[in-house]
Amino acid sequence: MEAFVSQNLELLQEERAAEIEETREWQENVSVKKLQQRGVCLQKLQVASHRIGLYGRVLVCFEPRKYEASATLPSNNFGPGDIVGLYDNRDSTPLDQLASGVVTHITQKSLTIAFDESSDQLNFDNDSSYKLFKLANDVTYKRLKNALKALSQYHAGSASNLIDVLFGSSEPSSPSESQNQELYNPHLDDSQKEAVSFALSQKEVAIIHGPPGTGKTTTVVEIILQAVKQGLKVLCCAPSNVAVDNLVERLARIKAQVLRLGHPARLLESIHRHSLDAVLAHSDNAQIVIDIRKDIDQAFAKMKKVQDRGQKVHFRGEIKILRKELRAREEAATLQILKKASVVLATNTGASDDGPLKLLPDDYFDLVVIDECAQALEASCWIPLMKAPRCILAGDHKQLPPTIISHKAAANGLSLSLMERLIQRYGEQIVRMLTVQYRMHNAIMQWASIQMYGGRLVAHELVTAHLLKDLPGVVSTEETMIPLLLIDTSGCGLLEIDEEDEQSKGNEGEVQMVAMHIQALTEAGVHPKDVAVIAPYNLQVQLLRRELSGKYAELEIKSVDGFQGREKEAVVLSLVRSNRRGEVGFLAEDRRINVAVTRARRHLMVVCDTRTVSTHPFLKSLVDYMTEHGEVRSAFEYSDDLASENYSHPALPTDQRRAKGSSVQKNDKGSKRDKSLTTGKLHNDSENHRYQKAESRKKDVDLDSCTMNKENVSSETLGKNAKTINVKDSSGKLKEQIIQFIEDSAMKKLEFPSSLNSHDRLLVHQIAEEHGLEHFSIGENKDRFIVVAKSGLVTTTRQRQLDCQRDQKCSDVPLKQSGIAPRTSMENENEQILVEKGEPQEITPCVSQSTLDLKTLYVERMQREQAKREEKAKQKKNSSTPASLKSNHKIHGKKKEVLAIGEEEDIDALIAASIKADSVCGFLKCNGSILTLGQHCIHCNKRYCFSHHIPEVHGCSGHAKAHARKLISREGILYAGSGTKDKTLDPVKKAHLQKKLEKKIDQLASQRSAKKESKK
Repeated sequence: MEAFVSQNLELLQEERAAEIEETREWQENVSVKKLQQRGVCLQKLQVASHRIGLYGRVLVCFEPRKYEASATLPSNNFGPGDIVGLYDNRDSTPLDQLASGVVTHITQKSLTIAFDESSDQLNFDNDSSYKLFKLANDVTYKRLKNALKALSQYHAGSASNLIDVLFGSSEPSSPSESQNQELYNPHLDDSQKEAVSFALSQKEVAIIHGPPGTGKTTTVVEIILQAVKQGLKVLCCAPSNVAVDNLVERLARIKAQVLRLGHPARLLESIHRHSLDAVLAHSDNAQIVIDIRKDIDQAFAKMKKVQDRGQKVHFRGEIKILRKELRAREEAATLQILKKASVVLATNTGASDDGPLKLLPDDYFDLVVIDECAQALEASCWIPLMKAPRCILAGDHKQLPPTIISHKAAANGLSLSLMERLIQRYGEQIVRMLTVQYRMHNAIMQWASIQMYGGRLVAHELVTAHLLKDLPGVVSTEETMIPLLLIDTSGCGLLEIDEEDEQSKGNEGEVQMVAMHIQALTEAGVHPKDVAVIAPYNLQVQLLRRELSGKYAELEIKSVDGFQGREKEAVVLSLVRSNRRGEVGFLAEDRRINVAVTRARRHLMVVCDTRTVSTHPFLKSLVDYMTEHGEVRSAFEYSDDLASENYSHPALPTDQRRAKGSSVQKNDKGSKRDKSLTTGKLHNDSENHRYQKAESRKKDVDLDSCTMNKENVSSETLGKNAKTINVKDSSGKLKEQIIQFIEDSAMKKLEFPSSLNSHDRLLVHQIAEEHGLEHFSIGENKDRFIVVAKSGLVTTTRQRQLDCQRDQKCSDVPLKQSGIAPRTSMENENEQILVEKGEPQEITPCVSQSTLDLKTLYVERMQREQAKREEKAKQKKNSSTPASLKSNHKIHGKKKEVLAIGEEEDIDALIAASIKADSVCGFLKCNGSILTLGQHCIHCNKRYCFSHHIPEVHGCSGHAKAHARKLISREGILYAGSGTKDKTLDPVKKAHLQKKLEKKIDQLASQRSAKKESKK
């Protein structure tokens, strides 16, 4: 104990110094704009209203000084109970503070502050502009220091045995026999009932570990009610006012005698009637106290009027007696109210001896309950712990710990909570974990259960399969029918925004992805108030609010830290980080990601750069899980304007390269045509993936851009030396298998099974690229598998052209513009015959498409065509049988025309044949003329007759669907003839501009009249 006290006193002093220094630097060296981005300052505020409330305190509501109905506060760290300083919006120093108050209520559009000053001292001008600074609370540090000093001097008292157990001087006593209790809540599950019975039987300490959604607060309320039923006096605390108020609300429903201590400005309005101030105001002594205060005010007024010194001394003496009586009356009334309460609730620091609890004896309470203990500094927990011989701690040490400013203090142990320390020491001996969760869909829960809670969580039958489509008014769509959705932005060029101070990050590309998904949810009938958008960085929260708050007023957009303890039907999580260095910043905090993911009830969407975040093992586990159990989409699917960006990370140690790997480096000098080819292919693959999802619900899509840049090799080219490997989802095994393949000189090819998921295929491509191996994808859809080769794996030049043509069809660039002539069906038949006869084909080493020279391919093709023409001419001369001539005339329609192109060398004939081909419908089996009536397709750049001009008929359905989605998201067009968005001026802004114009006209008119008078 002595070592703990001395160490924590030093750490608290260091933390306090860091907070003061940070505040001083912010106010002196950092601009107000930067402070606002960090969330500790709000500027350009105006007074919306002010009134008298909270037992004589002045309540002032501030809102952004903007003339728009949708104006919202920027992202900030302000919350109920925070102490703030009020300043004029002009440049001011800390000495220019107008007043200080306490935040009582905050929304996205306004902030309400309670000031202790009287209304006479505060003169607010509704036309003035103000700014607010979040101030350090010196009172909290003083109370923490006093508690530690009192702990070091505590030798004999009711809490002696408890202190010995909590510091390991003695072991916990054997539990008492549990009694069969009649529960107030008969709907508790088995794990909750066991936790209640265990907590009541422990003689010193019991810990209730409640993972997200497991009903921890419900269990704590039952324990408190059972303790009161046994006649125990209970002191219930928590580190935050919100957590305490939640307990007050739950206990008040059962008609328990509860009393809430604390500043009324920090309490929820719904529980004000249970606060000490409210109970005092309605007590029997209230009127007497009011009369005494009036007498004091009258005595002060009389003393100011008299001039005689003796009379002033008389009035001072009278005021002193009245104040003494007032204090005695208030203390007597407070003590009476405290003793009537069965449960007294306060924050950890609010239970200190300089508050109302100083009136009670030291051994008054029998039990101390601390909720959300894992989020509290251990020093703060000792303020209430020394007031009772038993304690029950509840919380989840797998979620975010208390916020520490000083990194040095946190590293030295200040961030270690009492709950976590005791679990490390005693383990399951003093812990009971709640295992049934009532919040999340089973698919959302399983990842957190496996990674953080040993796989012990079980989803209740009421929530195990609930989805957004089950909500009233919500229709079944691709988004509302799935619990997990991952949107991958890797290779799309949606890089993060770097701030100068490196304190905050943003990603505008992810903002657009989130906006499109929110629109899809709301159009399906999901109410915005049931959706939360969460981001780990304040800058990203600001960008999201700027994009979404105006359109969705009830949509909640907050940081991860600000959303702890909350839940929503749908959660959209933007991880922000996307860079070439593979840096994830404080996303590496496992507990922060656990909090973000477990806020969702029915639907979780994560948008991230999987290549960047997968450099961290914990984040990689989330990506792998969502890839296997959810739906994965590429960001290309949401926008046609994205360009593929293949980048490689710098060299890393071997263990990090297993997760990260490398890819083909971006070629900045590459042509726009190559980029569009890659983009089109990626987009087409994502469309095919969604179709396969709807048909077979297979989660098997390869999102790696490196795969898209490799040639597909036909299975006929595989030799006898190929070896099939069954590898499960393990990057280490994949790495070992490829290294063994490299070391084995006898093996030329290595074949991986089609059972690999998309992330494992990504790893195979990256590892092979890193070691200079050739790597290819073979097959289509669910039969697709990967082959890695050392050398000698070859493919025909014709195959390279076919692959290039296939990619070209997926892009927006027509084949004619790319320099590659379309492949004719006659040529396909001829090449098939050659394959069947076993005749040798021209072969060349397979190359990466990113380095493919289209001009070279075209020249090679022309050379081959010339050779074929010469060979056919020789055969024609040597042939004398009419059968061979007759076979040539069997070719009709388009085949005959295209063959003529190959047989004629005259350029005029080629042009004529091309013009004739352009006058016929572009559909494969249609010979209809389109010279008079025809329809142009904007997707494939071909003309069709009216029978085949619909994109779904001639094969452009994927591009048409993407084009329609883009129109809906950007222009608001829902269907043909529905019109566009209403772009009329906002009425509020229009009224403001009209008022401003009239004011300007009056000003100019007064100036003209003044000039006329001066001339006269």
